[in-house]
Amino acid sequence: MKQNLLAKKVIGVALAGALAVSAFTGCGVKEEATASNVIKIAASPTPHAEILEQVKPLLAEKGYDLQVTVFEDYVIPNEVVESGEFDANYFQHVPYLDSFNEEKGTHLVDAGQIHYEPFGIYAGTKTDLAELADGDIIAVPNDTTNEARALLLLQDNGIIKLADGVGLTATVKDIVENPYNIELKELEAAQIARVVPEVSYVVLNGNYAIEAGYIVSKDALAYEKSNSTAAKTYVNIIAVKEGNENNEGIKALVEILKSDDIKKYINEKYEGAVIPFE
Repeated sequence: MKQNLLAKKVIGVALAGALAVSAFTGCGVKEEATASNVIKIAASPTPHAEILEQVKPLLAEKGYDLQVTVFEDYVIPNEVVESGEFDANYFQHVPYLDSFNEEKGTHLVDAGQIHYEPFGIYAGTKTDLAELADGDIIAVPNDTTNEARALLLLQDNGIIKLADGVGLTATVKDIVENPYNIELKELEAAQIARVVPEVSYVVLNGNYAIEAGYIVSKDALAYEKSNSTAAKTYVNIIAVKEGNENNEGIKALVEILKSDDIKKYINEKYEGAVIPFE
């Protein structure tokens, strides 16, 4: 028994040492880390981590070990890349990244544009937008960029009207017409699907819609079209700390994510809920 415990301790120490050697350090990548070819990436569970699982064997053929860690929120993945604990993340679009950098003083940059996920309006207690009535409640994301996107989608469907020119900076304060007197329930994006039984409608980010079992092309009552300004603006990216965007491992990762093999997987798996960026 003592020998087994000793062996486990030795193995644990060896693994800890290996991980310490393999970790990248953001802008200043250590030589021993480069030699190990380990890429640590933080990702949202769906679709990002699922897509990265398909990338792993293709990246391994190029000599890289892709290690994916799943995060449920939109803050920690940026913090761990900024700190150098992780080499990259895959969960966000550029407007969110820019907003995060401005608010938090971080130094994250776009290393590659991969896909976009159409926002959709989904049924809550009501199953058709034609049922919209005075005082209905609609749940929307509460972070700056995603709330603007939700508001634009509501405007496109005649539910509200925003002040002229606000575009992607829109907030609830920019609503100038609200003919149905709807109440907007502002929630963290990850929480919205949980209130479906409590509100009239919900506006969901693409990844959270997938997690909730929705297919945007089949289940959404309305959704962003592929040629819309929002769809083109909110492309999901690989984000890294400034100075690491030209790392060979990161470039190899982006190249495979944009490959025909991964595009085929995305199109077949998500049926329009996730669309490769060209």
